[in-house]
Amino acid sequence: MKNPVSMNVAPALDKYTAGPLADLWKRPDLPLRDRCLITLAALIAKNQHIGLPSYLNMALENGVKPGEISETITHLAFYTGWTNAMSAIAAAREAFARHGVSPEQIPAASQPPLPLDEAAENRRAKNFSRQFGQIAPCLTRYTSNVIFRDLWRRPGLSPRDRSLISLSALIANGQNAQLPFHFERALHNGLSGAQIAESITHLAFYVGWPNALSALPILKQALETP
Repeated sequence: MKNPVSMNVAPALDKYTAGPLADLWKRPDLPLRDRCLITLAALIAKNQHIGLPSYLNMALENGVKPGEISETITHLAFYTGWTNAMSAIAAAREAFARHGVSPEQIPAASQPPLPLDEAAENRRAKNFSRQFGQIAPCLTRYTSNVIFRDLWRRPGLSPRDRSLISLSALIANGQNAQLPFHFERALHNGLSGAQIAESITHLAFYVGWPNALSALPILKQALETP
């Protein structure tokens, strides 16, 4: 994580990189694998692809499977925009080549989906349709049929990890209006409140303190809601 390029321009930045940032990655509150996923999601969300090659290598070396990286990029196309995801493909292709990733390690375009919690999805769809079905019926259908009945059910990435990268992308881009639903979903998908809080701590270094601090009151409310 040390960046010698900064030494003759911003030596204090080099000091913080070798100090607090390096220490962040050693904190036991989240495994390295999760920190890699969080960081990749943040970089893709912010379109900061200069950092992707090194962090893709780190991810592959710390337990993130090539197929999970592929699914992360696909998932984030819907949460950060198509062009951000497409821009990440070039860096991923190079990382896969360096690590000898074969086509068989990449999930197929179509796969048998994970089970669906019909009751929970019906509640979500009903609430969304009640709010926006009249003004944006097509977006309402895409949200149900493409996002929640298809994308979130792809088996190449667990629902827990999809929550992790979704939250990372939303916090990275300051999309706080979406956070209450996704905090609730993340807790349902197996992330603990402590893990989410540690994710926000990690993100502070990669998307800025204001974005991280703005997410904390929303998390606090989510954890205090029965």
